[in-house]
Amino acid sequence: MARAARVICRSEDVQDGGTAYRFEIDADPRPLPAFVVRHRGAVRAYVNQCAHIPVELDWQPGQVFDRSGLYLICATHGALYDPENGRCLGGPCRGRGLAGLRPIAVTEREGDIVLMDVDHG
Repeated sequence: MARAARVICRSEDVQDGGTAYRFEIDADPRPLPAFVVRHRGAVRAYVNQCAHIPVELDWQPGQVFDRSGLYLICATHGALYDPENGRCLGGPCRGRGLAGLRPIAVTEREGDIVLMDVDHG
């Protein structure tokens, strides 16, 4: 059962191609790490877990974009993901039938980034 939406951060905290804002989502048996980024003006959020092997993407907290600021990258494996939909574009997850990053529903409302779907049990 979905619960009420909650504010993750202020919209200004997430810049296009910049540092991701880290947060957690409720899950069973324990919370999952997640992040929100802005790409081409739109906010997107994902579970912070590589599709190849379940490790967090960041090489430093919130550093999930490659140097160009165009793609999400796993610091451990070099897997590249499309920030618009989390699909694997290259690296060890490419061509292996892996689904990519797990999206999380977010929106912007009155200067805040809001988590819409908080039921990930």
